[in-house]
Amino acid sequence: GMSALVYFSSASENTARFVARCRFEDTDIAVYRIPLRAGDPALVVREPYVLMVPTYGGGDPRKAVPVQVKRFLNDPGNRTWIRGVIASGNTNFGEAYCAAGTIIAAKCSVPFLYRFELMGMPGDADKVRQGVIDFLTKGNHS
Repeated sequence: GMSALVYFSSASENTARFVARCRFEDTDIAVYRIPLRAGDPALVVREPYVLMVPTYGGGDPRKAVPVQVKRFLNDPGNRTWIRGVIASGNTNFGEAYCAAGTIIAAKCSVPFLYRFELMGMPGDADKVRQGVIDFLTKGNHS
């Protein structure tokens, strides 16, 4: 594909369900999942992508980014191709709501495109779908 959405979902599958509701399969955007288990082969992405991640750590910023996502971004090749980040979170975390997105956007110098609550509210998936399509199709020259 020309571009991709890369996501991480924990065993709860909240993020996976949200991605499914975005229906990227009827677009030119490929979808890749960062593996859950450390023993799984590492994901290698070499095309422009938007990263979607849940926020971990119950409000502790040091634990906000899932270790699997850190491992993925620690590959310089993977990090080269990130173009934006989307994060989910729990508003109960207060200040740390969607902190994973804030941290990744700052570390990778990319825009924080969307934030949503847990599985997303009605309409969030459509908004994110359209936003990602617009962003990646416009941003492909970069």
